[in-house]
Amino acid sequence: MSKAEVIELASGFADRNLWLDRAEGLHRDFRPHIPGTYTTYMDTVLANGGEMAVAAVGDRVVGIAVFRLLISTFGRRLYVDDLVVDETERSSGHGRLLLDWCEAEGRRRGASRLDLESGTHRTRAHRFYFREGMTIFGFSFTKPLNEGF
Repeated sequence: MSKAEVIELASGFADRNLWLDRAEGLHRDFRPHIPGTYTTYMDTVLANGGEMAVAAVGDRVVGIAVFRLLISTFGRRLYVDDLVVDETERSSGHGRLLLDWCEAEGRRRGASRLDLESGTHRTRAHRFYFREGMTIFGFSFTKPLNEGF
């Protein structure tokens, strides 16, 4: 097993679009409803407070973290929109690598906690989060407002 490294796709990073292209297939497997051109859509997400890091083995993306720093009446927290690992690479340490990286990034930015949501059907992911020391803090409620994405 080759060791993965975390690459932050920060604003101004010269190879950001190259890494976005490499991440697209994996991200669309997890979020097939992402509309239109992936890079264009992710540019919009990233321009609106989202940030992204990938776990890469060589030039291959094996994991993705989309996250943002939220400052609200809850306090300062790092919220993870998406934490995705290639199905063929699960249990290889890539999810832990990305989650550890997000935790360190949150601490560096003064966040008091790391939050994420996970679909109720994603029991394998839940086991991973519990193993990593996460707890269920509350319920997330949703109500569709518009058709589509």
